[in-house]
Amino acid sequence: MGSLLPADGHRPKFAQLYIYDTENEISNRIRALGIDDGVEKISRNIVTDLIKMFDDQNTIVKAFRMARDYFVHNDFMPMRLRLIGARGEVLQQYNSPSCAEIVGLIVGDLGSVDRQRDIIVEHKTEGLKRISDLHPSFMAMQYPILFPYGEDGFRLGIRCRQTSRRKTNSRQCVTMREFYAYRIQNRLREGKTLKKDCNTLEEIRRILELKYKKVLEMLLLKEMHSGPPDLFITFTCNAQWPEIRDALEFINGQKGEDRPDIISRVFKLKLEVLMDDIKKNQYFGKSVVELYTVEFQKRGLPHVHMLIWLHTGHKYLTTSEINSIISAEIPDQINNPIGYASVAKFMIHGPCGLAKPGAPCMIKGRCSKYFPKEYINETVISEDGFPIYRRKNSHFRVLKAGIELDNRFVVPHNLQLVIKYRAHINVEWCNKSRLIKYLFKYINKGPDRSAVVLENNVHYTDGAPGKQYKNIDEIKQYLDCRYLSAYEAIWRLFQFDIHFRHPSVERLSVHLPMMNNITYHGAQNLINVLNRPNVEKTMFTEWMHTNLNYNDARQLTYAEFPTEWVWHSSDKFWSRRKQGYRIGRIVYIHPNAGELYFLRMLLNVVRGPRSYAEIRTVHGVVHETFRAACDALGLLGDDKEWREAFGEASQWSGSVELRQLFATLVIYCEVADPLKLWNEYWELMADDILYRLKRVLGVENLRIPQLELQNHVLFELEVIFNKNGSSLTQYNLPIPNRLIVDGLNNKLLAEELDYNRTELLQEYSELFDGLNSEQKIIYDAVLHSVYQNIGDLIFVYGHGGTGKTYLWKTIIAKLRSEGRIVLAVASSGIASLLLPGGRTAHSRFKIPIKLDDCSVCEIKKGTHLANLIAQASLIIWDEAPMNHKNCFEALDKSLKDIMVTDEPNICSKLFGGKTIILGGDFRQILPVVVGGTKQDILSASLTRSYIWSKCKIFRLSTNMRLLRGSIDGTMDTSLLEFSQWVLDVGDGKINAVKLEGEEEPTWIKIPDDLLIKVSKNGIETIVSDIYDHIEENYNDPNYLRDRAIITPRNEGVDEVNSYF
Repeated sequence: MGSLLPADGHRPKFAQLYIYDTENEISNRIRALGIDDGVEKISRNIVTDLIKMFDDQNTIVKAFRMARDYFVHNDFMPMRLRLIGARGEVLQQYNSPSCAEIVGLIVGDLGSVDRQRDIIVEHKTEGLKRISDLHPSFMAMQYPILFPYGEDGFRLGIRCRQTSRRKTNSRQCVTMREFYAYRIQNRLREGKTLKKDCNTLEEIRRILELKYKKVLEMLLLKEMHSGPPDLFITFTCNAQWPEIRDALEFINGQKGEDRPDIISRVFKLKLEVLMDDIKKNQYFGKSVVELYTVEFQKRGLPHVHMLIWLHTGHKYLTTSEINSIISAEIPDQINNPIGYASVAKFMIHGPCGLAKPGAPCMIKGRCSKYFPKEYINETVISEDGFPIYRRKNSHFRVLKAGIELDNRFVVPHNLQLVIKYRAHINVEWCNKSRLIKYLFKYINKGPDRSAVVLENNVHYTDGAPGKQYKNIDEIKQYLDCRYLSAYEAIWRLFQFDIHFRHPSVERLSVHLPMMNNITYHGAQNLINVLNRPNVEKTMFTEWMHTNLNYNDARQLTYAEFPTEWVWHSSDKFWSRRKQGYRIGRIVYIHPNAGELYFLRMLLNVVRGPRSYAEIRTVHGVVHETFRAACDALGLLGDDKEWREAFGEASQWSGSVELRQLFATLVIYCEVADPLKLWNEYWELMADDILYRLKRVLGVENLRIPQLELQNHVLFELEVIFNKNGSSLTQYNLPIPNRLIVDGLNNKLLAEELDYNRTELLQEYSELFDGLNSEQKIIYDAVLHSVYQNIGDLIFVYGHGGTGKTYLWKTIIAKLRSEGRIVLAVASSGIASLLLPGGRTAHSRFKIPIKLDDCSVCEIKKGTHLANLIAQASLIIWDEAPMNHKNCFEALDKSLKDIMVTDEPNICSKLFGGKTIILGGDFRQILPVVVGGTKQDILSASLTRSYIWSKCKIFRLSTNMRLLRGSIDGTMDTSLLEFSQWVLDVGDGKINAVKLEGEEEPTWIKIPDDLLIKVSKNGIETIVSDIYDHIEENYNDPNYLRDRAIITPRNEGVDEVNSYF
């Protein structure tokens, strides 16, 4: 809140509008909104009526009007206005105070923690001051239209009504959550007790604060206890559920976004039913552990993430069993119309990608969820333990936003659950995922946040016409905000579970003798704190005391104790468990903690000790220290303690924490053999790297060789060691290769590695079987050059139809299935579309548009493109004869520069030693030389380049298209004759014709038998000749497949189609 009067040179705003320049109050209020032409857009009558209503009815407004009158009669003498926060104990005194009782207000600068609850408004002051959210008038001042009478909101001291259901020792006063949970309800006789402006619930933001780190540790303990979870389920609220629509009809004109309370309540009820289906009804089989967390993101409705652990006898271990509960395909619309409609409405992702580049999931031109997926005939489990679900290339389609989508866009689901709950329910199998810790972190990632900049640079100056603009200090007004949506506010207000887990986890404290933690307020007397009853008793000491009194309790370790005993924190004692089940977890102790760490090591193996001395006792000998006891038990020596520490931490810590732990152990804990520790645990420190790179690069099928992955971990460790004034070299650990690390962040490289190797291997097997003898000779020569790193330059000469593209696809599938990089380019964009992952040569190699003999490609050494080309095993350049010879020579010079190494003769190798395949037919279009003669064109062709003499030339002569025959399997002799005539033209065997005025013959006469005789209507002639007897065959697929009319322009297509 600001001061009573505006600063000099500023217009009034907020509460100042009640006091300053009230003769122009209507205009001032409209201008304060900062809207262009606000006077015309906002009704002055409405503003006038609101002012009158507040003046007559609102007690807080009346107080500000009193301040106005004081200023008018006392020539603006300084004063302060105080709004009293205290209220009497009598219920009638809870009403808003009368005007005569209001004296003044505002407390503390913004960000201060002054808990004074009176509001003091100064005469003039710079900046804003904070109003306590516990002041009774806080809500009325924050939302005056919602509280038109200035009535009180929450305040301290509202007493609870005593009922028979209330516990005698329960609280005597209402909490803020209880107050607003009461006020938000609809009551028939009370009317709208609180308007449903969801933002008013911001004030409960401090309720139920969660410690996400603690929750994560609890979840990971469940994995240690029960193994990895079996199912990961995401359940999203559906605002169109009938229950929600019926409730909204209670008040006419309501929409779902107006009533987050209804949506949250219905979603909670649905969630409880779903959990009953999973737990009690055993929908997926008997479950032993269930947990979920509810999320409220900025972009939509609430949803829940679940993890389900199944009993050993009910797990889904094979791909066929996975297929029985999870589907990623569209159901048959005829045989299962309900299932088809449900999947089409709730389980289709997108459209996105090329069909809709502006979709919310699109980041840097790629879908962040990796849709569309690849077709696959059977479900498989990837190397990382993630399932790749069956998605057959079927004819079933779903129309969404006017775009047809197939199985590649289906979100994995359980069909019966989707039908029953009519909502988005994503079901994923996760039993073997190596990245399970990151799955836990995902479902407990904490609340959304927003970075907010307050920008209002409209500034009014007295005496100046219109608006002026001033610079805003964005740093000063920048806020990092916790984002609290309306749905989350309601959820927390009703005290619904944000996190649910079954069974629960008991965190077991541990401490050295007389070193237990004691909490107290800073103002408390330490003597009184130490004299508290049972101050010396802790969970740990009372465990030993219980072992002293009960012999059967001595059969359990400390971590096993909560399974049979219950801890009562208020009275500080353990009692036998009568029902339920709980998992125990001893709190983590850092290896640097000395004796406390060794005490914790002993607690993992010692059963039923009755004192600290018994914990240190080994084979009847009481040792002086816990470390000595560990040594006697063989827990130390040969770095056992450090391996145990690392192994235990790896159960719940992520790779970042493990790398930090490794550095701590090596630098500060006297590890005898750091290299052995590294070799044993480096993979655990690498879990996040591949996961992180996939997300950053947007590449789902990214694969990294083990050496490169290991190198990346070393790089991360070296950074940590350097921060501690050390280096890996000091401990005989390997040194990272920085060039490899840079390559891992290369998005171009990642894109070329983003291929499904399993599918490519299957595709290669099918393609290889179709190679003819000529193609196999070329195939063997190419792979020999690649595998032996010979760096041959090969030219494949063959006319159209001889299978060049088929050969390219076979070679590409083979090498890419092995994780090798193949750069496929072509001279034109259309030709490049025929190659898997094809690009134009100019685009891929940055070939200049204007070329000469000295041109080089615009590729700088050390860039991502240069590194990509350096790691490529093969370059395929299709339709090469169409390019100018300078294109190839520019690439040759650039590759020699990129591939420079310690090898002395690298510059003497063509294309820097890369294996290159050039393909094409010189009968077709040669390089275009603007205004050039025939000799100029020939001089620009590939055959006139210095690289031509180094080419190994292979020929393809068999016309594979003609061998396949027509669609019906018969050989068409007319096609053979036409093909031969085309080849004769290309070979120069057909005599050219010189037209009048030409210096040399350039025209070819087409034989009459290849032409259609033109009549008066050319369109009618060609249609009747190609589509003869179409009336009888218009519905015959074979007839239609065998015919087509091709035109050079779209206008011709329209003309032919209009004739039809």
